[in-house]
Amino acid sequence: MEKTGTPVGSYAPDFELPGTDGMVHHLARYLETVAVGVVFMCNHCPYVHLYLNRLKQIQADFQNQGFTLIGINANDDQRYPDDSFENMKRFVAEQRLNFPYLRDVTQDVAKTFGAEKTPEAFLIDRSGILRYSGLIDDQAQNPGAVRVNYLRDAIAQLLHNGSVTVPSTHAVGCSVKWRQ
Repeated sequence: MEKTGTPVGSYAPDFELPGTDGMVHHLARYLETVAVGVVFMCNHCPYVHLYLNRLKQIQADFQNQGFTLIGINANDDQRYPDDSFENMKRFVAEQRLNFPYLRDVTQDVAKTFGAEKTPEAFLIDRSGILRYSGLIDDQAQNPGAVRVNYLRDAIAQLLHNGSVTVPSTHAVGCSVKWRQ
């Protein structure tokens, strides 16, 4: 699949998606904060599992500074039943997620963002501009060996001076499971 989607520096695509919490989540509502992190993820990807604790820690560390993290699952649940909405609800409870987890059934949100991998991170400022896309950090397999915390650094830079020094990286993980 050819890379399409929203380039860094452009307006992020708005969305209105159902969450595992029974609420409908609209990006515009989150733009009342200073920064929004959107991570495309799913229930079954081993890379997502490697990053879950780091994602929860990012949310915990930055939530009081005007940051919100949002997880979005766009995978085809017909071919990958582990990623069904009901299984997402179980996943949230079992993993004790501290951020909203939304379902992109049509896959339109993932396509307009240009998501290709799970996990893949996108950072949006309060004006709705995409400021970072790509990796969470440089070490999926070993959290103790991380040298560059791409998402964490981008969030901190955006919150403190508004400038993100590394605006994009190439995400590593499982492919988004597109409908056929």
